Amino acid sequence: MPAIQPSKMSRPPCVNRRERRSAEIRERLYRAALQIFAARGYLATTVEDITEAADVGKGTFFNYFPTKEHVLARYGEERIATIERALEKARAGDGPVLPIIKEHLETLARQSSPSPDLFRSIIVAHCSCAPVRAEFQRRLQRGRRMMGGLFELAQERGEVRRDLSAGEMGRLMQVIFMGVTAAWSLNPDSDLVTTTEEVWKLISPTLKNGKFPSASVKKRRAKS
Repeated sequence: MPAIQPSKMSRPPCVNRRERRSAEIRERLYRAALQIFAARGYLATTVEDITEAADVGKGTFFNYFPTKEHVLARYGEERIATIERALEKARAGDGPVLPIIKEHLETLARQSSPSPDLFRSIIVAHCSCAPVRAEFQRRLQRGRRMMGGLFELAQERGEVRRDLSAGEMGRLMQVIFMGVTAAWSLNPDSDLVTTTEEVWKLISPTLKNGKFPSASVKKRRAKS
């Protein structure tokens, strides 16, 4: 199983040795947690498992993460950060937005591709209890709003269709590519980034020019 890579999430610069040490311990705990989630599953992992793997005392964990669920929150925030950067990039210029959306989706695929086991564990974790599901839903809604913001810019720049709202296109992108990643994690016999690129090639023409079937067409198809 590939090692979980150190987080690339931006952090404020440490100004002294104590702060550097604190940041190193937090990162070590985080990487250890993800590694064990992937190997054993989220539900079977204990805080003691994490601290042993990180080679720190059990009580140290709670100085950095109030609960095991807070590790999931950081994992989710790192993925939210990728779309925040994409939206900032699109707003900073006046060029095409669709290539930025494609780049964002490929970035998410690269984040997941080293460990399908971890992604499966994260899915199970988000189904484990109501508070975790609620927090996951909040992150999904944030990501959906930002994806909608990207499509709103694309509409303003004449790149994509206007018969669907930007928010609806953002929702559909989220659903489609979460499904792509989940399906890949169950049977990772192909490269996730390549699959993401292929799915994008399939749907991007529809974003630009295509028409979804009307309700009457759907009814006729259902009857046939």
